[in-house]
Amino acid sequence: MHAANQIVATVRDELAARVAPGVTTAELDDYAEARVRELGGEPAFKGYRGFPATVCASLNEEIVHGIPSSARRLAPGDILGIDLGVRLDGFYGDSAITVPVPPLEPEVDRLLQVTAEALQCAIDQCTVGNRVGDISNAVQQHVESAGFSVVREFVGHGIGASLHEEPQIPNFGSPGVGVGLRPGMVLAIEPMVNLGAAAVEVLDDGWTAVTVDRRPSAHFEHSVAITDEGPWILSALGARKMARVASC
Repeated sequence: MHAANQIVATVRDELAARVAPGVTTAELDDYAEARVRELGGEPAFKGYRGFPATVCASLNEEIVHGIPSSARRLAPGDILGIDLGVRLDGFYGDSAITVPVPPLEPEVDRLLQVTAEALQCAIDQCTVGNRVGDISNAVQQHVESAGFSVVREFVGHGIGASLHEEPQIPNFGSPGVGVGLRPGMVLAIEPMVNLGAAAVEVLDDGWTAVTVDRRPSAHFEHSVAITDEGPWILSALGARKMARVASC
């Protein structure tokens, strides 16, 4: 799973570097599929329940599951959520990042910062003996204390020989409840945070989830292994990366 996630991390970071005014999300998707295959992996999302692309490309008010398109070119002030999954030798990797197209409005820049911090706060709870509720509560507390809203309709998940496995990892909840964390578990933790209200809706394409108030949303995700030595961030690029202590 580390190897699968290293392909994810490599391509994710290369995509982030290619985000610029004038680029289309379809161009990013074409690049992602070619690179995943070049590195020996298979796109995990393409064809999954009928999804048509390698990456989920979610722009501005799109929360998750945006379909790449050649019809919309990135422009200054946009934010783009890039979610990528890879299958390698029967195991899966999954990660997401929200990338700015500067300059951003200060409140949108703060949204990205807080969402990334919330992911780190959640990862710091991924220790043996804790419970899923500890992860969920860490996200909720950090996000809501900053004045933003947590998306409740979509959740993180276990990951392994299937892309989506139990347990579900909500981004809200109470500490000390839920499934206990044991060595060998791998969790895809993915805060989805709205600048405005929490309410969401799915567009007519059956995939793209957007904020009802059409204000921006951010999404960050890592695949994290539970180990006796602490959380191992499988989708951090490079050698074994353990979590740091966040200011939560």
